[in-house]
Amino acid sequence: MNKEKIEAKLRIYTRLMRADKPIGTMLLLWPTLWALWAAAGGMPDIAVLAAFVLGTFLMRSAGCVANDFADRDFDGRVARTKNRPFARGEVSGREALLLILVLCAAAALCLLPLNRLTWLMSLPALFLAFTYPFTKRFFPIPQLYLGLAFSFGIPMAFAAVRGIVPPLAWILFAANVFWTLAYDTAYAMADKPDDLKIGIKTSAITFGRRDAEAVLACHLASTALMAWAGWEMRALWPFWLVFPFALHFQYKQYLAVRTRNRDTCFKAFLDNNRLGAYWFAAVAANFFSIHARELLAASGI
Repeated sequence: MNKEKIEAKLRIYTRLMRADKPIGTMLLLWPTLWALWAAAGGMPDIAVLAAFVLGTFLMRSAGCVANDFADRDFDGRVARTKNRPFARGEVSGREALLLILVLCAAAALCLLPLNRLTWLMSLPALFLAFTYPFTKRFFPIPQLYLGLAFSFGIPMAFAAVRGIVPPLAWILFAANVFWTLAYDTAYAMADKPDDLKIGIKTSAITFGRRDAEAVLACHLASTALMAWAGWEMRALWPFWLVFPFALHFQYKQYLAVRTRNRDTCFKAFLDNNRLGAYWFAAVAANFFSIHARELLAASGI
């Protein structure tokens, strides 16, 4: 195979992994960062941080390949996915499976510097990630299942930093499940006409005419759980400062998805990257404030 063909094939694999579309990696990474900072009480060890950032990218990439492999008979019939590599016949099933193995092996290497509990926590995470694509055939709310898959970085982060998974980890886990259900329902609303024709299951279809209200309800449930997490962390005022911004963002999301316009709903999904960043800023600012207060107290100021 000559250089041009190798480069063309690598471009196809990049698209198959969605490496050219980092939004999914960011939505998976933000809650992991919340957990790492909460578990460490601030900036975590750089080696642990690097392992989770790289592992998140690799596992999201593997999940995207697995999703396209599972949906290879559907994607060509959906407007938004008709140009994906499988839909265009640019990649074979054998290539996809080999790429998944390579990505998973690379992700497994990220676990090597971490403790045994983190390795054990990675097993249900792996199971959820690779079974999610098939839930769209029978489960009425596959976005809830995706929420579970997208949240396992949280207990893994606590396991890696503290060697235990405390109640705070599961509160953050639940908050992220509801957040994922909110933004992925908005995503599903963009594909709703096509999904109804194909016959697959989505939360947007299951919620019916109340799909926009369901997005808002899930957002509010996530915010309530983040408040509980703040209470557990004995958070200072910088953490609570983000709540008006989060609630305003969520209300604007409701107004956007209520239009049920395909492009508007998809943009609403993409905009959730900002909300993840808001919550990370709140958690990081909280622990910065705690350390600053302790430093001032120690210096007698």
